[in-house]
Amino acid sequence: MNQDGDSSDQPTGQDPLLLLKTLQLLWTKKEMKKQLKEEIRRGFAGLEDPLAGLLDMLESSSDWKGKGHSLGYYISTELQLWIKEHPAVQQSGIKLKKLQARVLQILAQCPANLLDPLISIYQLHTADRNYLLEHVSHLYHEGRYKEAAMLSIKLKLQPDQDVEKMCTPLLLQDKTNLVEDYVGEYPELQSKLLQILDTWCEPGFNISNITRQYQGLSRYKPDKFNRKMLNKLVFRLLDRFNVDPALCPNVINQRHLRTLNYLFYKRFVEKTMTQENWTDHVQSTVGENRWLQGHLIQLIISYCDLNAAARWAQRYNLPKEMLPYGVAEELQKLQIQERVEEAAKADNYEESKKKDYYQLPIPRANIHFLQTWEETLRCWEKVLQPGQVVGIDMEWKPSFGMVGKPRVSLLQIALKDEVFLLDLPRLLEQAEAEGEKEKLPCFIQMLYSDAAITKLGYGMSGDLNTLAATWSALKDADKQARGVVDLLKVDKQLQKSSIDWKRGGWKVDVLSPEQSSEDRGFRQPEKGLSLLVQHVLGKPLDKTEQLSNWEKRPLREEQILYAASDAYCLLEIYEKLCKDPASFGLSSDLTESLVGKPSIKPRSKKQLNKQEVPSPSGQQCQGSDKESPRPPAPISPKEFSVVCDNMLQGLGRYLRCLGVDVRMLENEDDHRKAAEIARQEGRVILTSGLPYQTLQSQVAEGRCFSVNCSEKAREQALQVLKHFNVQVSLADIFSRCQVCNCDKYLKVTRERMRQLVEGSRQAPGHGGAGCLARSEEKPSPGCDAAMPACDAAQPGSPRHGERLEGPEQHGASAALVGDTVLQVGAIPPGVLDKAELTDFYCCTRCGKVFWEGSHFGRVVSQFQDVLVTAGDEQSIYELS
Repeated sequence: MNQDGDSSDQPTGQDPLLLLKTLQLLWTKKEMKKQLKEEIRRGFAGLEDPLAGLLDMLESSSDWKGKGHSLGYYISTELQLWIKEHPAVQQSGIKLKKLQARVLQILAQCPANLLDPLISIYQLHTADRNYLLEHVSHLYHEGRYKEAAMLSIKLKLQPDQDVEKMCTPLLLQDKTNLVEDYVGEYPELQSKLLQILDTWCEPGFNISNITRQYQGLSRYKPDKFNRKMLNKLVFRLLDRFNVDPALCPNVINQRHLRTLNYLFYKRFVEKTMTQENWTDHVQSTVGENRWLQGHLIQLIISYCDLNAAARWAQRYNLPKEMLPYGVAEELQKLQIQERVEEAAKADNYEESKKKDYYQLPIPRANIHFLQTWEETLRCWEKVLQPGQVVGIDMEWKPSFGMVGKPRVSLLQIALKDEVFLLDLPRLLEQAEAEGEKEKLPCFIQMLYSDAAITKLGYGMSGDLNTLAATWSALKDADKQARGVVDLLKVDKQLQKSSIDWKRGGWKVDVLSPEQSSEDRGFRQPEKGLSLLVQHVLGKPLDKTEQLSNWEKRPLREEQILYAASDAYCLLEIYEKLCKDPASFGLSSDLTESLVGKPSIKPRSKKQLNKQEVPSPSGQQCQGSDKESPRPPAPISPKEFSVVCDNMLQGLGRYLRCLGVDVRMLENEDDHRKAAEIARQEGRVILTSGLPYQTLQSQVAEGRCFSVNCSEKAREQALQVLKHFNVQVSLADIFSRCQVCNCDKYLKVTRERMRQLVEGSRQAPGHGGAGCLARSEEKPSPGCDAAMPACDAAQPGSPRHGERLEGPEQHGASAALVGDTVLQVGAIPPGVLDKAELTDFYCCTRCGKVFWEGSHFGRVVSQFQDVLVTAGDEQSIYELS
């Protein structure tokens, strides 16, 4: 046998049917698959025409017609591979056309897995297109609709076919998946198909007109071919192919009409929607559609009266010819008395609600509707506290089955004494305008992933899924959630443990005579969270605002109170269940079983705000409850070294310009790197928010300080300096390079600097920049991003920065000892001509050039509260 598996002494012209018998024998012996493969390849090499031989074998056998991997499939795929190794066996011209005609007869009978190999082997994509279309048409007229469609898809014949003609019999046979595949790659066909289906859904269209054309159709499923199925199919195709719903007005109108019927049921049968909510949704559903407006009038007549129908007809300015009998006359009557009665009814209803439903126990002033980032940051400072217990709920506009997923419009967070309502659309709009789109999702993720904060919810999994649909950044929030208590699970435990749960919970009350006729009757039994609130707290939740339009602004007062109650009641339920779980049929270890781990015991407000102060020697000064802590001894900036978290780079730059030794984390650095630097170099960590809780446990007491992240960098710097009693003198200002934190400068006269600037412009390869660093020495890890040369420096005294008295002579290259290149090219034109500038100061590490200017005076004025006079400065150094 040669390298290709061909036998050197194999005679040509071997009978393909004899080869088939040999292969059939080997196929029955599963353990001989390797020998089967070798025999196939040896057999093809021995056939005079392998392509014709394969057809002979397929035509004389029927085992390949079934589903699954048959011998015919195995032979075909092996031939496909063998042809790639032996391209010379490929046919063309008349001979190929004859083979294609034979294989088309086989394709009409073969299973789907054989189509691709045979189409490839016999190059059917190169065949005459009209011939292929004629063959498919022949299959269609024989009633073999599925085979015709599958072959059309494989040969990509759809653009030349009638989509309605090809797809209709498939829909009658409930082969919707095949229909979707048929139009899948052709947007124009997708639109045509949707328009056809929408036409079939037109009111008055008789579907039997379609089915009549296919009498005797095999596998016809009339129960699956109806308007309901067509509606579902249309919406699925609209969603899958992302087609404009306006293309299908009949289906959309029918869906809106079902929404109207549902709204009437909720308002007038269940009585679980307020008039205002119902009106909002009806107007949103009907819009300017005259057809829907006409149906709305009919529904109002059925559920209400002519008077109500007339008022809606007046609202939409409907022509008289559209109005049912009696409504036109009502349009001429005044409605003033009805409005007065409606207002009185509303007052009575509100009083009834206070008596019958759960009431929020906190003042209205403690409910905060947040629409700005400043307000939200203050909220987050209160929420992100270890040991905190918060109730969380979300609201979104009901979709009523329309295409697309809902987006969260309101996020409610309840604490013990107050409730925060976050206007997510408004906050997201602000974040996008500021280029910080992921800011809010980041905060939400921090809350859900913090195991030290107990989060209460009801059906939290569904809330998190909707939140993920609102922000893709939160798609893994449910997997990362820690410290979560889903009271829906508690509800299920209660139902299992309480024998009389349903009997006690499903309360049926007859409404009082004072209530209006439309509300009189039986109140619907409570369910869900409302039922749990009733079982645990004694009164159900009023859910009439649940189906509000939560995207509409401003929110009504009723919506705000409902949203706050929905979140706050979770706190009261949790507290009562934890105090006495046994009375509700729950185990005594309720807290541990719900949260998974015992939540951290809340610390007092005094403990949360207390931060130990390190003395200059590194020892902590701690106060007692009765006495104020002794203030630390004053220190100078040179004795104070810090590492700033990557969210506090502005603070780091301010401290550095005041002479403090500052290292700053890069944006991509993990917060924990700050703890490593602090331990290795004896620095104090400056951080903010949630990272403080992690970092302060990794360093000695008092070596981690949390600043207020809602304040500006200047106020943060003042907070740090006052807290650690750092006394800044005039000599400290700009005693460190703001770019690389170095405290050593080179003093250069103006004339010498002029020479260096001119020399750098003449030097080859510098292009006038004069700032190409040739030093191998890298800046300190604490360096911040380079800032352009500016008049921002007044270097400190020799006490803080060693002054080198003259540059090394490297010609025009302006290089220092160590090969640090001065960045003279960054000096703006005209600066060297200022008579008041006699000296320049150059950083010996990064080569940055500074000069005395107006920034010095601004810094002095900004930090005069912490500046000391010359006499005070001397006392500091004596203490040191």
